Amino acid sequence: EAEGKMTVRLHTGDSSIYGAVREQFDELDELGFEYDVTPGVSAFCGAASSLKAEYTLPGVSQTVIITRTAGKTPVPQRESIVSLAKHQSTMVLFLSTSLTEKLQAELLEGGYPADTPVAVVYKATWPDERVFRCTVETLHKTVSENNLTKTALIIVGGCMGEEYTRSKLYDPSFTTEFREASK
Repeated sequence: EAEGKMTVRLHTGDSSIYGAVREQFDELDELGFEYDVTPGVSAFCGAASSLKAEYTLPGVSQTVIITRTAGKTPVPQRESIVSLAKHQSTMVLFLSTSLTEKLQAELLEGGYPADTPVAVVYKATWPDERVFRCTVETLHKTVSENNLTKTALIIVGGCMGEEYTRSKLYDPSFTTEFREASK
């Protein structure tokens, strides 16, 4: 940096979600280093692509909650899984694969029905990616039987199921800015 050369800090994962980069940025600012952040595709977007899924399906969920299960690192009580599960929105969980027994119990306690669809995506978008489909009730068993402990996302919610309401965007009986409704 002092010689005017480019310094690169290559960071794995999505720097904006559980990246622990804020303290790195503060240190770079303190040292007077110039830097840019060049994001890649987040694992939650990669997982949706792999699953051919839309997290916000009409009539199912219009909200995506990105969170993690409290483990060695706590989360604010207002953001506990039990509290967030009350919404029954689409929930994408990072850093939770080793805590599925606790996660499953908290999802159920919070209000997700036992038969709520779940997808677990191991190493989303990597060549050795694997996808496991289950329900909230079978989440821990599925993760345990497949020896998943890290590098997996858990997606919970009706968006992983088959039912949804058709979008108004392509509904011929719905007028939009660009199209009059057919009679």
